[in-house]
Amino acid sequence: MIGIDVGGANLKIAHKYGVEIYYCPLWQDSSLRELLKPYSGEKAFVVMSGELADAFTDKTEGIGYIVDCVKEAIPDSLFYGLDAEFHDRATPLLAAANWLASADLLRERFPGALFVDMGSTTTDIIPLNQFSELKGLTDLKRLQKGYLLYTGLLRTTIPAVIASVRVNNADTPVSSEHFATTADAHLVAGNIKEEDYTTPTADGKSTSVELSMRRLSRVVCADLEEIGEKGAGAIADNVVMNQIHMIRNTVKRVAERDRTTEILACGIGAPLLARELGARNLREELSEYADAMPAYAVMEVGSRTQGCH
Repeated sequence: MIGIDVGGANLKIAHKYGVEIYYCPLWQDSSLRELLKPYSGEKAFVVMSGELADAFTDKTEGIGYIVDCVKEAIPDSLFYGLDAEFHDRATPLLAAANWLASADLLRERFPGALFVDMGSTTTDIIPLNQFSELKGLTDLKRLQKGYLLYTGLLRTTIPAVIASVRVNNADTPVSSEHFATTADAHLVAGNIKEEDYTTPTADGKSTSVELSMRRLSRVVCADLEEIGEKGAGAIADNVVMNQIHMIRNTVKRVAERDRTTEILACGIGAPLLARELGARNLREELSEYADAMPAYAVMEVGSRTQGCH
């Protein structure tokens, strides 16, 4: 028995031995079927968010593609939907239900908590005391309610986080080009290690600290030699500070509105959230499963509700 989370950029698979995470961009020639074939004999419970990838005309096409790929590779598969039920075929209810599976698993153990899952691309902010009201919420509605922030630890572009930065004692607007990502900022700032930089770089080069500083320098249309390591470091620190400020403000607003009592941190950004928000790091309790929470959660929820052992 396994749990599968099919994202737009990453495929995550949870099983009794741990977690496998594969870079699998659905907007390119997808290797989804091939990556799933080794699990063909398993019982699979599946969630998704990759239906939004721009390779698809709309979500219906994306859902159909993902369901077909999974069913072809693993015939014994069920899909968790926004109604908190499992389905055996494509339906609009499957769109971006991965966060709801996490809430479904955690709500009884932490009924008053605010669950914050920071991944490579997005940050989910989910009040666990509102489960009945969470059902049916699309990503559009979650964006409007503050339950979804499109900012992540690795893949977010720099101009999505900051509009300007102080470099060499001057306020400097940033370029809107795709020169660098938040992975570069967090690497230079020391929040991640090079082995944690698991997404492609903006320039296709390696993930060293020096090259991350060079990419960050381009954000202000400069070379590293022009602004120095101090200048590149200032850009990194400013990106991290603004991103944390964005998350903290939204967490505060949702926590006050929905009257939650504690913050649970999950995902690859959990250590950062624990440090900056005073959150409880679920990595300490769930180990690597916390880095792929929806995959782990749908496996556990499926086992509990579908009579699997």
